[in-house]
Amino acid sequence: MHTFRERRWQTFLQNYQNRARLVISCPDKPGIVAAVTSFLYEQGANIVESSQYSTDPEGGTFFLRIEFDCPNIAERKQEIENGFTSIAQSFQMNWRLHLHNDIKRIAIFVSKEEHCLLELLWEWQAGELLADIALVISNHEHMRNSVESLGIPYYCIPVTKENKSEAEQKQLSLLKEYQVDTIVLARYMQILSPNFVAEFPSRIINIHHSFLPAFVGARPYERAYERGVKLIGATSHYVTDDLDEGPIIEQDVARVDHRHHPEDLKRIGRIIEKTVLSRALKWHLEDRVIIYGNKTIVFH
Repeated sequence: MHTFRERRWQTFLQNYQNRARLVISCPDKPGIVAAVTSFLYEQGANIVESSQYSTDPEGGTFFLRIEFDCPNIAERKQEIENGFTSIAQSFQMNWRLHLHNDIKRIAIFVSKEEHCLLELLWEWQAGELLADIALVISNHEHMRNSVESLGIPYYCIPVTKENKSEAEQKQLSLLKEYQVDTIVLARYMQILSPNFVAEFPSRIINIHHSFLPAFVGARPYERAYERGVKLIGATSHYVTDDLDEGPIIEQDVARVDHRHHPEDLKRIGRIIEKTVLSRALKWHLEDRVIIYGNKTIVFH
């Protein structure tokens, strides 16, 4: 008997078997949209969603994301890419063509805090998270049963100062074995080395509270309470070598007041964290995020 998730996935794959998305960034100049849409029309495509933005029409950078239906797109993908190359070159485009049904394989990293992992697992079970969770990697054992009960492989790799390099090599080996495209740090409380980050450029998504840089380090909620903060929040961003300073994908906040004690702030913070991480990951999976310097353009 198929699970609800499997039935929903089968329906999704069937309904969107002819859909693709084209994501473009290039120097802004007249004629870009006309050239792209004319090309798609010539391929027999029907545009169903289009988003665009220019940093400056006079010499800025132009961003475009188009979803379209095209008969037999899976079989014709290479042909369409070859045909589009001349247009891309003429406009100096950075571009990529993705099939809607090309589901990304993700790995979730987690430490002791479970709220973000459990949210992603729940959404995955419900068919709301359109990703293939290839495996979960942790430096602790306590989430093994929750993960393996869903048929997802779970690997515990303890990390210390002494074995950090060896532990990361084990992790990278697993990620290669499972053909992982994207890594989600669901409250994984270890700093990744530059060598690790370089293996997955713009494909590692992190979540943390938004008190930075005011309350760096341990016990941020307690110190925020002592300071009498009125807003708490969370930030999801791509991981770079600069700790917690990569391009931001999504943020959110909640208002608090003097009645909220540190435990209340932590509870509210957990809710925001798991919501923000889920949004950021979904937008990444749907190719709605384009990195521009140390910023992002997000077509949501």
